[in-house]
Amino acid sequence: MAMRPRERVEAVLLGKGPDRVPFTVYECMLPQCEVERRLRDDGLCIMNRRYTGYTSATPNCTVESHSFTDPDTGKGLVRTITHTPVGDLEEVREPAGFTSWRQKLPFGGPEDYGRLIALADDTRYEVDFAQVEKARAWLGDDVFLRGGMGYCPLQAIIYNYLGVETFCIEWAERRDEVLRLHQALTERNRRLYRVLADGPHWLVQYGGNISPEIIGRERFRDYVVPAYNELAEMLHERGKLLLVHLDGNCGPLKDMIGESGIDVVEAFTPSPDTDMTLAEARQAWPDKVLWINFPSSVHLSDDRIVYDTACRLIEEDGGAQKLLIGITEDVPEHRWQGSFQAINRACREHGTYN
Repeated sequence: MAMRPRERVEAVLLGKGPDRVPFTVYECMLPQCEVERRLRDDGLCIMNRRYTGYTSATPNCTVESHSFTDPDTGKGLVRTITHTPVGDLEEVREPAGFTSWRQKLPFGGPEDYGRLIALADDTRYEVDFAQVEKARAWLGDDVFLRGGMGYCPLQAIIYNYLGVETFCIEWAERRDEVLRLHQALTERNRRLYRVLADGPHWLVQYGGNISPEIIGRERFRDYVVPAYNELAEMLHERGKLLLVHLDGNCGPLKDMIGESGIDVVEAFTPSPDTDMTLAEARQAWPDKVLWINFPSSVHLSDDRIVYDTACRLIEEDGGAQKLLIGITEDVPEHRWQGSFQAINRACREHGTYN
């Protein structure tokens, strides 16, 4: 009897031998329609990340947001003010579908280090089993739930608070302050590690989105990998797995990724969209599960090329039975239906294991 979609995903992750390569898609990238129903009937599994398994609170900091229209561009924006005991932080975002564009980051100058540290120090977490148990009961056997948390401290500093250009300046001119914030964020994240380790999910994501061109090998080695390994050790003690979203050029960091405690390299996007083929990734990480992102550029091709590409990727994995093909980036509205069906068909027809 063929496995059900969630069972197939679990079999790959747990090394129990799936009947075929699973095909998955993020919950926010599959519109409800006739084709969606057909895809699910034919084995597609939805990867749902909305039920984190924990709650957070900042008892001494408050947040207020309001929407407004930019008078110059006519675009809708959202301004968020975080009030901390030592001053306010302001952020402005432009909603854009399932994501948003940051128009103003919270860090405006050196005076904001203390405010960001105060916010980190004030953050507390608690396990929440109820939301996950309810979702599992409701969503069915073609939905897989995973836990997760945001960026490791250095990635949060670069992407959430300072931005790339400002980070480069601050790293050169006020590194002590950057590292003081890094330590506060590390302690905040450690409080969440314990909650995730005790929580309802056995697969947990820890950020990702690594750009080697920005982070560099030295900072990746000294600040990023230790964070991943710390959480991985706690999860492994409880029989749980660590997943990291590594969708950029992984070539310059592949040795350190291979030596890390990461169990699942998720969103790895093979060539031609990055600097590694799937065959190269499998050679570099023979023991890791590769939960890839189907190369986004190929969605623009016709369905036959999409199908042939999916078959080639399955071949490049070499029968390791540690491969899942996923959709982790948005696909043009006029292409997703044909492309998804072609990938799903390739997994059924070419991705079976004896």
